[in-house]
Amino acid sequence: MSHDPTGELTCHPGTTEAFTLRLNHAAGRHLPWTAAQDAILSDVGLSTARSTITGWPGYAPTPLVALEGMADGLGVAQVWYKDEALRFGLGSFKALGGAYAVARLLARQLSERLGREVTMEDVTQRAFPEEAARITVCCATDGNHGRSVAWGAQTFGCACVIFIHAHVSEGRKFAIEAYGAEVRRCSGNYDDSVREAQDAATREGWFVVSDTSYEGYTEIPKDVMQGYEVMACEAFDALPEPPTHIFLQTGVGGMAAAVTALAVRRWGMARPEIVLCDPDQAACWLESFRAGAPAAVGGDLDTLMAGLACGEVSALSWQILRDHGDAVMTVTDASAVAFMRLLARPDGGDVPLVAGESAVAGLAGLAAAMRVPEARKILGLTDASRVLVFGTEGDTDPEVYEALVGADAAAVRSGEA
Repeated sequence: MSHDPTGELTCHPGTTEAFTLRLNHAAGRHLPWTAAQDAILSDVGLSTARSTITGWPGYAPTPLVALEGMADGLGVAQVWYKDEALRFGLGSFKALGGAYAVARLLARQLSERLGREVTMEDVTQRAFPEEAARITVCCATDGNHGRSVAWGAQTFGCACVIFIHAHVSEGRKFAIEAYGAEVRRCSGNYDDSVREAQDAATREGWFVVSDTSYEGYTEIPKDVMQGYEVMACEAFDALPEPPTHIFLQTGVGGMAAAVTALAVRRWGMARPEIVLCDPDQAACWLESFRAGAPAAVGGDLDTLMAGLACGEVSALSWQILRDHGDAVMTVTDASAVAFMRLLARPDGGDVPLVAGESAVAGLAGLAAAMRVPEARKILGLTDASRVLVFGTEGDTDPEVYEALVGADAAAVRSGEA
C-alpha cells in the first residue's frame, strides 16, 4: 500500500483486489450549484423528462433493493441497490437517456420542418410518420446507449445508424439490430467510434444522439443526462433516509453527473459523499482528477466492463463532477465479476439480482474501500454509513453473463443459480 501527499492511495497492486483511490481536492460540499450547472441539469428539465418518460408505454419505477446481508458483510449500516436490469425491457438505465433525447430531437426538428409546434405527445403518438421517417439519428456505443437510441428511433419512427467499436460483443450488436438499426463496426476503441459517428453524421446530414459531449456538441447530451436523472429521482424518493455515500461507476460520466447533480440540488451542503469508480483499464476520471482538467486515456481500453470502456470524460459531466465529485477509485475486472456472482448467489438472505459487467463497479469500489482502514478514513466510511449504488444493467449480453456467472438470468431470479 502506498499513500502520497496529494491524497492518492494505492492498495494491493497486482492483485484482483487492487485499487487506487484519489481525492478530488477541487470538490466540496460548500460549493454552490451554479447557473452554468443548472443550464446542464435542472429541476425544470427533470420535471419535463419525468412527465414525458412516465407517460411511455411500459414505464414503471425500477426497484430500490435493501441489501441487508451485503451491508452486514461489508460492515456498513445500509446498502441500497437501484436495480435497472428490467428498465423498459432493454436491460439498462440507458433506456431513459437515449430514447428521451431522440424524442426531444424529433420534437425540435419536426417543429422546424412543419413550421408549427410539435409536442412530445405528438412524437410519442407518431403524429407525423412521413416527416419523422426522413430523419436519421446515429451514435457510437459500447452497447446499451445504442440499444436505447435504436429503441427510441423505432418507437418514434425515425431511421437509425449505430457505430460500435472493435470490442463490442456480437450479442450486443445483434440486440441493437433487433430494434431495426443499421450497425456499423469500427476499428479502434470507443472514442474512435465517437469520432466516426460524428464524421458520418456531418457527411450525411444525420443527427448524433450521444451520451458524451465535446466541443461544439452539448445540447443533445444534456437531454440524455436529464433522462438519467429520472432514475436518480426514483431512487432518492424511495430512500427511507438520505444516504451518507453514493458510489457511482463511470464511463464518460453522464450517469454519475446526473445522479450527483440531483443530490446537490436536493440536499445541498448535506449531500452524500460522491465516489466515482473507474475500471482500472479505462481510468479517465482518475487521470482527469490527477490533472485537474479533462485528461484522455489512450490504448484499447480493454476492460470487461464494456459499458465503461471510455478514455475521455464528457465535457458536461466534467463541469458537474469537478465541483461535486469528492473522490475517484479504480477497480479491477476480477472484482466486477466477483460481485456479479455474489449478487447472483447472495449471502445473508438478500434477494438474488442479475447484474451485468458494467453494473457493479460502484459496489466493487465500496467493498475495496471497506477492506482498507486508511481508505475508510479518507472516505469517512463507518459502521453507520448508508450507501447507495446503482445496478445500471442486467444481462445485456446473456451469453457473456452466463459465462461469467455460471447461470443464466432466469436461474438467478428463480433462486436456482
